[in-house]
Amino acid sequence: MEFSLFVHMERLTPEQSHQQLNEELIELCKMADDAGMRAIWTGEHHGMEFTIAPNPLMSLVHISHHTKNVKLGTGTVIAPFWHPVKLAGEAASADLMTGGRIELGIARGAYSYEYERLMPGMDAWEAGQRMRELAPLLPKLWEGDCTHEGEFYNFPATTAAPKPVQDGGPPIWIAARDPNSHEFGVQNGFNIQVTPLWQGIEEIKTLMARFNAACASYDGPRPKIMLLHHTYVGADADDVTQAARELSRYYCYFGAWFKNERPVAQGLISPLSDEELAANKLMAPENMARDLTIGTAEDVIEKIREYEELGYDEYSFWIDSGMSFERKRASLARFIDTVMPAFR
Repeated sequence: MEFSLFVHMERLTPEQSHQQLNEELIELCKMADDAGMRAIWTGEHHGMEFTIAPNPLMSLVHISHHTKNVKLGTGTVIAPFWHPVKLAGEAASADLMTGGRIELGIARGAYSYEYERLMPGMDAWEAGQRMRELAPLLPKLWEGDCTHEGEFYNFPATTAAPKPVQDGGPPIWIAARDPNSHEFGVQNGFNIQVTPLWQGIEEIKTLMARFNAACASYDGPRPKIMLLHHTYVGADADDVTQAARELSRYYCYFGAWFKNERPVAQGLISPLSDEELAANKLMAPENMARDLTIGTAEDVIEKIREYEELGYDEYSFWIDSGMSFERKRASLARFIDTVMPAFR
C-alpha cells in the first residue's frame, strides 16, 4: 500500500486570508513529502471558496518548489473545461517544470454550479462523453503529429509543446464510479481513482469489484487503483467524536454545493443553520464515524488493512474537512508517525 495526500485550500469565512491558507497548504504538502508519501493530489474547481484550485497544474508547480520527491497529481482536472491540445501542452509544461513529477487525474466533473458557469447547458452525460474523447488523445499529442476528427474536438496534425519529461507522458488516472467508467479507463491502460465519499465499506468493495471486472476483460498490464477517502487520526475517543461532528458538517455543505440550490455570494455558500445540519440524518456524525476512515491510530490501521486486502494499491488521505489547520496538521502528523509505519 502506498500513501498520498489529497488537499485543497478551504476558505470558510471572509475573515480567512488567502495568503495564510496558501502557507498552510504548503506546510501540509511539505509534511507529506518529508514523510515519504508517494504523491500529493489537488483538484480543479471554479468560483468556489469551498475548494480553491482553479488551475491544479499551476498549484502543483508551486508545490514543487517546496517539496523534493513527492509526485504531483491533478485530482482531478475537469475534462470538459479543457481542449485536448491545451491540456496536453500545459500538462507537459508542468512535467518539464517539475522535473517529471506530474500525474494527470481526469474526471467529468461533479458540480452543476461549475457547469452552468463554464459550459452552460452541458449535463453530466455530455461531460462524460467529452472526457472519454479527450483522455485518449493526450498520449497521442505527447507522441506527436496527432490528427483528430471527433464529436467534440477537431484539429489538424498537432504535437504538444513542450514534450513531457516522462517517457510516454505523465501517468493518466481516470476518476471512475460506474462500471462503464472503470472499463473505459482500464481498456485505455489508464490508472483508476475511486471516491466512495460517505458511503462506507460496501461502496469501497463495490468499486473494487467493478475495477476487477474491468481488468478481467483487459489483456494488458493491470493498472493501479487508488482509494480516496476522508481520514482523521484522533488523539483519543473524544477527539474522534469531535472529528465526526466536523466531517458531518463538511458533508452537509458538500451536499448543498452539489444540489446547487442555495445562494452563493463572494464564492461562499449561504450558511446552513443548526437545524438544517441536524436534519440531515444521512450525514449524521455517527454515520461519519462508521463509514469514513476516522478513529484512533489502531482503528485507522485496521480499516486501511481491509482496503489493502481488497486490492487497493494507493490510499489517499483526504484532508479537506472544514477543520482548523491545527487539527488537520495534528491528524496528518499522527497518520505519518503511527499509521504509515504499520504498512512498511
